[in-house]
Amino acid sequence: MNLPIVAATSSTPLIFAKNLSKRFGKLVAVDGIEFEVARGEAFGFLGPNGAGKTSTMRMIACVSPVTSGSLTIFGLDPATHGAEIRARLGVVPQEDTLDLELTVRENLQMYGRFFDLPWDEAARRADELLEFVQLQERAKDKVDQLSGGMKRRLSVARALINQPDLLLLDEPTTGLDPQARHLVWDRLYRLKQRGATIVLTTHYMDEAEQLCDRLVVMDGGRIVAEGSPRALIERYSTREVVELRFPETASDDVAGKLAELGERVEVLPDRILLYAEDGDAAADAVHRLGLAPASVLVRRSGLEDVFLHLTGRTLVD
Repeated sequence: MNLPIVAATSSTPLIFAKNLSKRFGKLVAVDGIEFEVARGEAFGFLGPNGAGKTSTMRMIACVSPVTSGSLTIFGLDPATHGAEIRARLGVVPQEDTLDLELTVRENLQMYGRFFDLPWDEAARRADELLEFVQLQERAKDKVDQLSGGMKRRLSVARALINQPDLLLLDEPTTGLDPQARHLVWDRLYRLKQRGATIVLTTHYMDEAEQLCDRLVVMDGGRIVAEGSPRALIERYSTREVVELRFPETASDDVAGKLAELGERVEVLPDRILLYAEDGDAAADAVHRLGLAPASVLVRRSGLEDVFLHLTGRTLVD
């Protein structure tokens, strides 16, 4: 299948942003951020709702004007070359915008006509893409008969109909069950392997770890950290985390007693997180202190721990 293959060796960034801001009246949605995306890279914006991720994506997609700062896509200014940029983009918006009255295959063919594809060529690409997203057996079904996961995969297929140079995905798996999420991840990972340039927003830390070569963590319209998922975890967290849940009758000074057992302690409404290089050893030390947690879980650190360290709250707050 002729999916977008872009050489990753070019030194010119596909996207370049400097002091980029977006304001809606007095509300500052994006506050002077700077980043660049290389060709062939999978780049992510990670953060909670309201962090400024979608506002940034809408500026990149040339559907929302830049308030201040500079932004170029393919070396072009969206203010003067918006139509030219949009013709080279594939966009999967946060909410599905599929035509429920058309069949699955017709959705792809009709969308291809927006890019002036001949009907026969649009049909050929539609068939290839339906096979790619594993929907070929549903080609003649109406869209409203599909599950949420199938609709999301169809949205990804539709975004690829013009063989874009850049694929933008805004919260690609929000609301999907775990099995459907993994199917979408698999298709996106295959695109990565073919050299496609992907930019996505997400508030799922596991999604960012699975898909992103590099990402920025956003909070309050600003970028608070940047790097690969593994580099961010190594920089801002310990190797392991011990999750402790105590009975409601536990004394308020438990966190103070735990402080000496690890590098950091975070108190959440439903549990206490103890950060340590050796989680099992830290868990054993908790019991040696005479504390009696209702449950103990030792796990590897993840991006949510990074966000908690940087902002003092979890990604889903």
